[in-house]
Amino acid sequence: MRHLALMRKESSLSAKMTEERIVADTYARVELFIGSEKGEKAKQVLANADMVYTPDTVLAEIARKYLREGVGEDVIIERLKLIVKCSQVVNVNFEIAMESAKAYLELMEKAKQEKLRDPGLLDAIVLAVARVCTAEVLTGDEHFKGLKETIWIGQDLSLSNRNKEG
Repeated sequence: MRHLALMRKESSLSAKMTEERIVADTYARVELFIGSEKGEKAKQVLANADMVYTPDTVLAEIARKYLREGVGEDVIIERLKLIVKCSQVVNVNFEIAMESAKAYLELMEKAKQEKLRDPGLLDAIVLAVARVCTAEVLTGDEHFKGLKETIWIGQDLSLSNRNKEG
């Protein structure tokens, strides 16, 4: 009987270790709102996730994007409310701030090697949240392509770190 209880406990721990945690970045969120093919792929990934995180900075980035494009504030607020309702918003704290600094340096080096434009600090915050929350980043942003934490929904629509074709 005790052996069965231990097996159940191990099984429960295994399930937790394989829990799918996703950090949706601005790219993924925008594609979702557009309803593009990439957005459909993002929708599938998010629907199958056990936990979805959104860095608070993604909310600001989305608001800025849509405001620049002339989208009405009411529409922007509705979209932000939807994100907040469907995910756990993660605020920058000391741990995420330190991890963001490290991630920024890593992304800068990667961008230099791949001849990409410099990444933004907000990209580093997204990566830091993923690392602190033991999650994967759902994105099509070139700065994340090829990182082990990335679920790629970019140009080729493949889920790169999972070796699945989309």
